[in-house]
Amino acid sequence: MKNMKMNRTVDYVRIANLKIKEVLDEFNVTFEGLNKERVAEIRQEFGSNKIDYAEKTPFWLTVVKAYFTPFTLILLALAGISFVTEYLIANSEDQSLVTVFLIVVLVLISGTMSLIQSVNADNAAEELQAMVKVEATVKRDGRYQEIPLEEIVRGDLIKLAAGDMIPADLRIIQAKDLFLSQASLTGESYPVEKMSNRVNQAADTPTNLETLAFMGSNVVSGSAEGIVIATGNDTMFGQVAQEVTVEAPKTSFEEGIEKTSHLLIKFMLIMAPLVVLINGVTKGDWLQALLFGLSVAVGLTPEMLPMIVTTNLVKGSNAMAKEGTIIKNINAIQNFGAMDVLCTDKTGTLTQDKIVLEYHLNLDGQEDDRVLRHAYLNSFYQTGLKNLMDRAIIEASQQRLEPHTFQYEKVDEIPFDFARRRMSVVVEDAFGKAQMITKGAVEEMLAVSDFVDFGGVVSPLTEAAKNRVLENVRRLNNEGFRVIGVAQKTNPSLVGEFSVEDEAEMVLIGYLAFLDPPKETTKAALEALKEHQVAVKVLTGDNALVTQAICEQIGLDASRYLTGDDVAALSEAELAGVIEEYSIFVKLNPSQKATITRLLRENGHVVGFLGDGINDAPAMRAADVGISVDTAVDIAKESADVILLEKDLMVLEQGIVSGRKIFGNIMKYIKATTSSNFGNMFSVLIASIFLPFLPMLPIHLLFLGLIYDISCIAIPWDKMDEDYLEKPKQWRADSIGKFMFWFGPTSSIFDITTFALLFFVLLPRELGGNYAGLNADGQELFTALFHAGWFVMSLWSQTLVLYALRTEKLPFVESIPSKAFLTVTLLGIIVGTVIPFTSLGASIGLMNLPSLYWLGLAITVVAYIVLVTVVKHWYVKAYGELL
Repeated sequence: MKNMKMNRTVDYVRIANLKIKEVLDEFNVTFEGLNKERVAEIRQEFGSNKIDYAEKTPFWLTVVKAYFTPFTLILLALAGISFVTEYLIANSEDQSLVTVFLIVVLVLISGTMSLIQSVNADNAAEELQAMVKVEATVKRDGRYQEIPLEEIVRGDLIKLAAGDMIPADLRIIQAKDLFLSQASLTGESYPVEKMSNRVNQAADTPTNLETLAFMGSNVVSGSAEGIVIATGNDTMFGQVAQEVTVEAPKTSFEEGIEKTSHLLIKFMLIMAPLVVLINGVTKGDWLQALLFGLSVAVGLTPEMLPMIVTTNLVKGSNAMAKEGTIIKNINAIQNFGAMDVLCTDKTGTLTQDKIVLEYHLNLDGQEDDRVLRHAYLNSFYQTGLKNLMDRAIIEASQQRLEPHTFQYEKVDEIPFDFARRRMSVVVEDAFGKAQMITKGAVEEMLAVSDFVDFGGVVSPLTEAAKNRVLENVRRLNNEGFRVIGVAQKTNPSLVGEFSVEDEAEMVLIGYLAFLDPPKETTKAALEALKEHQVAVKVLTGDNALVTQAICEQIGLDASRYLTGDDVAALSEAELAGVIEEYSIFVKLNPSQKATITRLLRENGHVVGFLGDGINDAPAMRAADVGISVDTAVDIAKESADVILLEKDLMVLEQGIVSGRKIFGNIMKYIKATTSSNFGNMFSVLIASIFLPFLPMLPIHLLFLGLIYDISCIAIPWDKMDEDYLEKPKQWRADSIGKFMFWFGPTSSIFDITTFALLFFVLLPRELGGNYAGLNADGQELFTALFHAGWFVMSLWSQTLVLYALRTEKLPFVESIPSKAFLTVTLLGIIVGTVIPFTSLGASIGLMNLPSLYWLGLAITVVAYIVLVTVVKHWYVKAYGELL
């Protein structure tokens, strides 16, 4: 069911001030939720919960964009001129549509391949994104269930916990210490509190209404239930999205391709008029000179560039998906390959997904099931986001205790939040005894505890007792354990609902020591990233001792680190310099992670951020590449450009390598093709000055381009040297021009020697005299043989030089191309070589070449490849890299 395009205005202020019963009546729903029939009716009326950020590009427009590029328009203009001159106004015996046919074929091949790959790219992106499930907890027919966000309808009852995205606009009907981040809607940095009951609300903007939650925000802490009051385009987020369409900024790669296209068009605008002018003046046939000038312009065009780029991206995305990496945004591949700094959270990324509860100790350092039982009650009855430690506590309790025999009822809870770093539940046993049980960071637990339990004796928390506690914790931390404290308070007094203020006068009873060991592959993965020149920086909210213990196990230097307090004490200018010197950052809050990530980018790095938690989302948004995992919380997955199906850094390293392969193969085509095309056209310009005839007919240039471009289709399947993959790759637009000016004239040297060999040696020897001394028939034969000789030599040199320019190494000796690339390019050479001997060749004015020509061709091509190899060595020495 598609979303309804009509927007319905929602009276937010009125709904915000309704009583909860009135809200239920307004949307004709009970506390049991909607039933299936009612859901179907509402969806039929209001549509799915989807936002139309922009209309999907119609297929016809995709077709137009594929077939009508600036380059293909030049080709079509040439086809039009050729149709007029060679068919409409030509003599009947001279009429020919061969040139028109070839141009149309060239346009069709380029356009069709681009169209196919564009459609494949769209389909692949949709399929890959479909693998990323974002769901919400909805109550229907009396039970809670997880459903995809788009299936939510008006009137649904939604259950919220820390880490959840708000799936639609909601009226809160029950809330417990609920804090939301509305940054995506309001730009406010700090979370705002929401509640269920508040009357006489008036606000200058709906987001300030305290009983409403809006799509696009997310739960920072607390829990709640709400009724959906608007979905899809009817939400405030949907209305804003439709009113303002923000075009994504161009990546450096996209800018590079655009600049390259402009560069080539500038060359066309210079070269083509010069060729027309020179040939018109020297040959006297201005129409033929015009046609030839347009052919030269086409010769400078890498017609297959859109197809090569798209094919590489689609092929790379599919390959990375097989390696366990989903590319949500296909253009993120360039930044993935260019990444030179990876910032990563510690827990669950460097370490295993499953934290193990190793010890449950009382304050005397002895195993104590009482501590474990209290921890179990806290973890089991809390309704927020159960983290890895909660799961470890529950699992350990099921193995050691018999929790099914416990007779407790939950009274209330105070959910976890990142500011106080603890959470509490209040439970009551069968005898009416109530307890508040709190667990959290040891420092925070000491702050709310007035008493300690040593040896079963409860006594006031003195400075000596506090130091004894901290010393035990420090010892465990140094061994690599993550330690949290457990405290309790019997029969807590209740004034209204329990709140943070009730977490006071607690009795600290023990510790929980968790082992969060590094993954087996982490150390090897970090070494591999280092080999590929990607620096790894750990940005964690955990403390220094635990972080150091883990980092030392995986080979990261943890002797120097910055804390969140250190970061807060520095100005941004100071911090920008300091972050280059440190790899370990501890006790960071979410905004500090985002700030460090942003400053690294401003320092010139391409930065990736790997995270899976709520507190990682701001940094992932600030990074060039946000990387998450399929098991991450909703807000983290939505913030990511790349999603790993496994939290394994080896998979990440494989993805980086794939990104660099894609970049390298695209650069291979762009640099080799533009330089050889420029060299050929430069040679044509020189030859036009001295030759008494056109050095090559327009149809020959087109045929040459057609064969070469078809050969280049195999480039996305070529290999890249291992050395090339070791360094991050960033687009440098100026490198295209430098490459052209180095290697273009290099090829022109041998074009000119071929001209001289054909014009002064081979053809006079074959025909018994030089061009000026031959009659009209002899001159026509001389011209046809000259065209055939240069046609074959151009194809050989232009194709074979790909083998030299595809690698910095010695081709075929130190670097072997892929079988697909080798097969397709050699087939292109064979086809082009055979054409002069066929009736097709005769129809376009090519002739059988003399046997001595092939000896000259072999010497010329070998000399050309040798010179290119030498120039390549000089170029790499001058600029550091070839591609």
